[in-house]
Amino acid sequence: MTVTRLVRWQELLGPFGRLTELMRDFVLFDGGVKKVPRVHQYFGIKEAQARVRQKQGGIIWHTQGSGKSIVMVLLAKWILEANSNARVAIVTDRDELDKQIEGVFTDAGETIHRTGSGRELLRQLGQATPRLLCSLVHKFGKKGEKGKRLSDAQFKQFITELGNQPCQTVGVLFVFVDECHRTESGRLNEVMKAVMRDAVFIGFTGTPLLKEDQKKSVEVFGSYIHTYKFSEAVEDDVVLDLVYEARDIDQALGSQERIDAWFDAKTKGLNDWQRDELKNKWGTMQSVLSSKGRMGRVVDDIVFDFSVKPRLSSERGNAILVASSIYEACKYFTLFRETPLRGKCAVVTSYNPQTQDVTLEETGANTRTDKQFIYDTYTELLKDVVAEPGMSKTETYEEVAKQRFMEEPAQMKLLIVVDKLLTGFDAPSCTYLYIDKSMRDHGLFQAICRTNRLDGEDKDFGYIVDYKDLFKRLINEKGTGALQVYSSELDNSAGGTDPKVLMQDRLKKGKERLDTAAEMLALLCEPVALPKGELEHIHYFCGNTEVPTDLKAREPQRVMLYKATAGFVRAYANIADELAPAGYSDADVSRLKGHLDHYLKVREVVRKASGEFLDLKPFEADMRHLIDKYIEASGPRKISPFDGVGLLDLIATTGAADAIDAQLGDIKGNGEAVAETIENNVRRKIIKEELTDPAYYAKMSALLDEIIAARKAKAIEYEEYLKQIAELAKLVRAGHGAETPAALDTPGKRALFSNLGQNETLALQLDGAVRAARQDAWRGVQAREQAVKAALYGVLKDVAEVERVFLIIKAQAEY
Repeated sequence: MTVTRLVRWQELLGPFGRLTELMRDFVLFDGGVKKVPRVHQYFGIKEAQARVRQKQGGIIWHTQGSGKSIVMVLLAKWILEANSNARVAIVTDRDELDKQIEGVFTDAGETIHRTGSGRELLRQLGQATPRLLCSLVHKFGKKGEKGKRLSDAQFKQFITELGNQPCQTVGVLFVFVDECHRTESGRLNEVMKAVMRDAVFIGFTGTPLLKEDQKKSVEVFGSYIHTYKFSEAVEDDVVLDLVYEARDIDQALGSQERIDAWFDAKTKGLNDWQRDELKNKWGTMQSVLSSKGRMGRVVDDIVFDFSVKPRLSSERGNAILVASSIYEACKYFTLFRETPLRGKCAVVTSYNPQTQDVTLEETGANTRTDKQFIYDTYTELLKDVVAEPGMSKTETYEEVAKQRFMEEPAQMKLLIVVDKLLTGFDAPSCTYLYIDKSMRDHGLFQAICRTNRLDGEDKDFGYIVDYKDLFKRLINEKGTGALQVYSSELDNSAGGTDPKVLMQDRLKKGKERLDTAAEMLALLCEPVALPKGELEHIHYFCGNTEVPTDLKAREPQRVMLYKATAGFVRAYANIADELAPAGYSDADVSRLKGHLDHYLKVREVVRKASGEFLDLKPFEADMRHLIDKYIEASGPRKISPFDGVGLLDLIATTGAADAIDAQLGDIKGNGEAVAETIENNVRRKIIKEELTDPAYYAKMSALLDEIIAARKAKAIEYEEYLKQIAELAKLVRAGHGAETPAALDTPGKRALFSNLGQNETLALQLDGAVRAARQDAWRGVQAREQAVKAALYGVLKDVAEVERVFLIIKAQAEY
């Protein structure tokens, strides 16, 4: 992102009041370290404001997943604030977005009226209130006989009738139309234009316009207001890149040889015992797969992915399967119920079983028609569902399934859909889209973008698996290894970045990511002094143990090391089964495995040397799972009983020698590295606890400095050093010495004793005063803190002393 694009959001947010806080939640996204403004939204709104002032419409093209609905909300909010005579109607094509917009406006303190029909919307527009409305697009328009689409002649007559009796709207009306490119080839746009003749129309789209769309859309809405294209969003880290893989199930699994080759390729990154476990669990691959039809093989292929693909097998990610019809969706659902995904998949098609669906169906002996099969499948899955008020059983079932899919990916791993959820459904956990339906153009692009939402550092891409070979006839972009999403001509009139949406070849992109991750680690560790052993890495990432501030100062380097190592492991795991097809030679593979082993050991040495227990979510999501699956070369390893025990705790309970054996075995032969690891752990504990008892931990810090100086001056033998450092570690961990009076039986009392000249009486007197004066949740509340200080003053009679002791009291968890 260039400097010239960085702007102050306050320019836009000034008049919005409560919406300012809402903006932080929606417009700013968590990038892992800090929050980053989505600058494209700012420019989109600013340029739309200029059009609105002139009462002109246009089109805002912001790619899928970039926060287009938030732009709609903010622009509508600005219009209502800036013009007391203005009214805004937001027309969407899906219920999810209609509900979402209502929720966002409600959270912003605004009331939005959702209309139940086109007639109701027109009636509301003829009144002065409400000023803000939303409606579903299908509530406009007119059907022919028996619900059929009007012929061109009938539609022309219908438009003429509407034009003769336009809606009499009150106020200046602005109409926002979502997905403006695909409202029945422009028909519904024409209906809205005829009904609301004097309105200003602003269209929103998340997909590149085809030239045929562009002509109709510009006629209704006007020219582009602002564009933010897919490649720009990927570059800005607003959405993820997409990677593509075609799978030919029929050919790949047609013979025993093919099945064996398929299994070998899928499990190449696993070690021998893991491969054996899978074979024993699944039985003979040939008998399982060759006896099944195509849909059964697709099911087994997807289930296999849930066993070996990092995001799916770790249960942090999930997937959507697109079926060709409701019948096939139900068929897939019944097949998945016989797999480990039973109870963790759902079918979402909006079909609602009605008795009349099957009462007139004729069947032969022991057979069911397609309609009966669908009816029976839904009747079975809905039998225990209790409908929510105002909802059918199907709607309740689907809402629960969607909610679990978004919030509990480990419990809802797969949604089977036909048309629903392929637009406007945002689930960051969704990582894979399996396509078994013929799709093209806008529908295809909107579907694949279900996978490109950000969701933590362990989600690198959105993955598209194509069982229909949808891209077979598309031309590869020369030299990029990417595939065009569109085969039709695209509208290029917006200028700027090429509007084509490309999907990256999975293996090529995977190799690129792995090479980059390896290079990043090499550059990060390049400054480490020769011979680049454990001690040199400890010095570079943890600093000098004689300088108390070094450990904290080197924290950024350690954070980068942890993140880079996790990224390297994930990049390796993503293509570990296919390193050779990705272009790596046997020597390259051996080199990569060597690097992986080396950096994992470096990471562990640094982690132990710094005494840091990593937050697994941002730095090492799924790390243990990935290491166990792809890195370990031997059989299942026995976990040490001390794996979850801190080094200082282990020294205090087992002694220095046993603690070193248990946790520092890899560097046991390097006495200098072992010593600095222990010293850093002691130093970290002192720094962490020093506010709770400044006098005691200052004494401990001085003792540590003396021991370090003696070791480096060779004034004591290594065995004596270990004895002294172990005794100090016990004192630091205990938080008090043996000479402390027995009556001081809590950390708070002991801290007061240490910091009041070891005056036992005074310490107990202050402890009692604080306990009598404190109130619930007193920290951070000025009046309650003053009550505690008043109690201290009643004993100490010295304002400066009260302020000093108050900080010690505040740091004690017991008060």
